[in-house]
Amino acid sequence: MNFQEYSIYFKNLLLKSVTVHQPPFDNPDYLNYTKLNWSRMNRWFKTGKLSNDIVEIVKKIDQPQQWIIITEPWCGDAAHNIPFIEMIASENSQITVSYELRDAAPYRIEQYLTNGTQSIPKLIIKDQKGRDLATWGPRPENCQKMYAELLKEKASFEIIKTEIQNWYNLDKGKELQKELEHVLSSTRDYKFKFD
Repeated sequence: MNFQEYSIYFKNLLLKSVTVHQPPFDNPDYLNYTKLNWSRMNRWFKTGKLSNDIVEIVKKIDQPQQWIIITEPWCGDAAHNIPFIEMIASENSQITVSYELRDAAPYRIEQYLTNGTQSIPKLIIKDQKGRDLATWGPRPENCQKMYAELLKEKASFEIIKTEIQNWYNLDKGKELQKELEHVLSSTRDYKFKFD
């Protein structure tokens, strides 16, 4: 699905016109996360700014790329990162973006685990022949380090959630963009052995 279709699915969950008696949406907490994430995602689309550096790098991509984003509407990290990824991709017509749900077929996340887990969002960048050029996710490195430290300290879910939210609010998409500068630069230089 494209971003518009993903947004419709997302919104339908909130309107409860998509079945919500199936896991995880049979748990009211997940519907609450989804509502919060809808607001967060839309806020970043309104207020998020791309750096000149990321715009310059993405505009240099001169071969078609397919970006696949594996996500779920209940995922807090996705709500903070997807708007920036979508805005970056929209800077270059060589890039097409599609969305897949982690918990639905084709279950592509199984091929892109993070430390053995199905962590999302996951960005997969493929060339026009469908070959992997790069992956990114589930969150910027410093946010991931903070998350790992909180887990090590056995922090409660509420504390972890609040700390991660605060991190994203302060960062405003800057670290994600810096990381994607490196990822996108590497995709431009990627050469396959038998091309």
